[in-house]
Amino acid sequence: MSIRAVVWDVDDTIFDYTTADRTGMRAHLTTEGLLDAYEGVEQALARWRQVTDAQWARFSAGEGTFQGQRRDRVRAFLGAELTDAEADAWFERYVGHYEAAWALFPDVLPVLDVLAASHRHAVLSNSSLTVQDRKLRVLGVHDRFEAILCAAELGVSKPEAGAFHAACAALDLAPEQVAYVGDHPDIDGRGAAAAGLLSVWIDRDGAYTSDDGPGGPHRIASLAELPALLGADTRFGAPSTFR
Repeated sequence: MSIRAVVWDVDDTIFDYTTADRTGMRAHLTTEGLLDAYEGVEQALARWRQVTDAQWARFSAGEGTFQGQRRDRVRAFLGAELTDAEADAWFERYVGHYEAAWALFPDVLPVLDVLAASHRHAVLSNSSLTVQDRKLRVLGVHDRFEAILCAAELGVSKPEAGAFHAACAALDLAPEQVAYVGDHPDIDGRGAAAAGLLSVWIDRDGAYTSDDGPGGPHRIASLAELPALLGADTRFGAPSTFR
């Protein structure tokens, strides 16, 4: 059965979250006068990423709310007992710096242009619709997607099959007619494959190792490889660098 639609992850797949987060937090910590507590900016940024990953994992596992994980990130990072209002205010100050650094990866618009006529497109994110809807509008790609689904509203998150199947249902397509593109080898790659979708794992930096056999995620290094993988009738794209 041919692939008729592509469902996309957002952060670190089409949106360069890691760069925006690092750039925004660097500016925020400088403005807040917090860098003196660390040996250097890299140590501070590594601590923020560690806290973020830990709290996000808890949220993805159904432990707490989207807003709650933001507050917990602030409290854990600062090592302080803050009220909800204080934690929200600190995070919102960071968001101002973070949003100033928002950008798409350079391979996103070319591949969306090429696949526009041949495939339908949707988004499935483990974030909140409020956050991702606005982000996609600011980045100028909101209208490229006919459905935008997020875990906070769905009540189920990747890698659970129910999240991927909800995206397929929104498109009224069977899982085997849908490709999923994401950056995390387990949450996106193996999760989508287990749910019966054509799983495409983008590993831009080659930071992971994988021993997935047939039926596992297809590993690519650039979205330029995606049209050929989908069998799109186009001269755009590059031969896959990973097999």
